[in-house]
Amino acid sequence: MGAYLRPDRLEEALAALARPHTVLAGGTDFYPARVGRAIDEDVLDIGGIAALRGIASDARGWRIGAMTTWSELIAADLPPLFDGLKQAACEVGGRQIQNSGTIAGNLCNASPAADGVPPLLALDASVEIAGRAGSRYLPLDAFIVGNRRTALASGELVIAVHVPKPTHDARSAFLKLGARRYLVISIAMTAATLEIEAGRIVGARIAVGACSAVAQRLPALEAALVGAALDRRLPERVSREHLAPLAPIDDVRGSAAYRLDAAVTLVRRVLAGFAA
Repeated sequence: MGAYLRPDRLEEALAALARPHTVLAGGTDFYPARVGRAIDEDVLDIGGIAALRGIASDARGWRIGAMTTWSELIAADLPPLFDGLKQAACEVGGRQIQNSGTIAGNLCNASPAADGVPPLLALDASVEIAGRAGSRYLPLDAFIVGNRRTALASGELVIAVHVPKPTHDARSAFLKLGARRYLVISIAMTAATLEIEAGRIVGARIAVGACSAVAQRLPALEAALVGAALDRRLPERVSREHLAPLAPIDDVRGSAAYRLDAAVTLVRRVLAGFAA
């Protein structure tokens, strides 16, 4: 039986990580993976660290504490910029999972089908990482480096996610395709954030998940959308060539070809929603 620690201060948690521990946040991945066997590793439960919870804002943007749950995010008073992230939060399992699962846990799990990653990529989010030597920041696309792999070094913890304030009025949206409506792993999903001025797009960030080892932004499409009017013809600007960064695979949820077709359709639909 391994040791179990539940500190109430970040400094205690970082000191504990001087030797290897499995970090426990919401536990929605931790416990299902250990059904039927003893927990024999040393566990560091960060659920008691109050400083890791909550959402704060200033002139630069928003700071979302690592232990903030999906339910807390859904209930938070946030501008339309966060609509896509809230829509994704509503798709993370059922209500019980949303009450326990944390935003940072979703990122650290680094699943290709993690619902929180595409909307956070579309928000240009970065990750705040703490270690005994101090803190550092990484863009989200540099933090998740592969399937179930992150850039966290030994002895480090994710303590917050940061979302910068956009230059112009901005809105976001999220769409997901699964084998059923709820409680399902994505076949494909997309998120979009559009910055808008005088009815035209002045900035766009589009991300697709579950179609590569890591969710991907679509820079060619983002560039093609700049200057476009926010009208019903907007989805017509999307072509299959814009999805070149994706590398879908065949698995039990769908073939690579199906995933690519689904991703094109989802991107068009999410853009159509802005013009509705």
